[in-house]
Amino acid sequence: MISIKTCNICNSNCQGFDGVSCIHNIPLLSSLNNNELNDISQGVVTREFKKGEYIFKTGDKADRLYIVCSGKMKIYNSFADGREQIFYIYGSGDFIGAFNLLKEDEYKYNGEALEDTVISTLTKSKFDEIAIKSPTITLKILEKAYERIRHAEDLVDRLSSTNANSKVARLLLKLIQSFGTKEGNSIVLNLSINREEMGSYAGISRETMTRKLIYFSELGLIKLEGNKKIIIKNMDKLKELL
Repeated sequence: MISIKTCNICNSNCQGFDGVSCIHNIPLLSSLNNNELNDISQGVVTREFKKGEYIFKTGDKADRLYIVCSGKMKIYNSFADGREQIFYIYGSGDFIGAFNLLKEDEYKYNGEALEDTVISTLTKSKFDEIAIKSPTITLKILEKAYERIRHAEDLVDRLSSTNANSKVARLLLKLIQSFGTKEGNSIVLNLSINREEMGSYAGISRETMTRKLIYFSELGLIKLEGNKKIIIKNMDKLKELL
């Protein structure tokens, strides 16, 4: 069901197509002029996903760009034994599927809402119409391809490390981008992921994640407040563990 929702990145209603502001506020399409934006908006659909809903699944046709207007989504694979491996978490202003605008394929992973999330989608067919008039968009996609390759390198580093302390420290620093707010000399993580998902993101078990968080708390690096709030008290010491 499509519903009206205020966009966190542009403070406008992402419905019908007031959501053109979401399009304009992602780097990939920021070079478009107003006429091109109005044109491309005709191919955009905006939808609200409830927490836990799939945005797309493995095997789904990959033929559109997904833009996060508000909320958060996780990108992950599922294993036969029920375990997950989270690769990325995307929040307001992030997008996924830029390559889908160049060549249709099918998804090899899942996209799921971590909380109530508003997503705008741009179809490949509408993008093709605009790309003919504005070839600079294709160049921007190639620029973003380089950035995503660097992200993939970070992912390999995160998952290949055998040191659990390093994995947890790296994860906490990574989560600042999606969940962190600065309060005085500390950074507060108000999480919408649980310990099992944190372990999945770091490449360790839930038990190891829980044990290491308690250990970090005893060292004074962090403070735990319930299951969804972590206060980072000493970022420099966390970085030393990488």
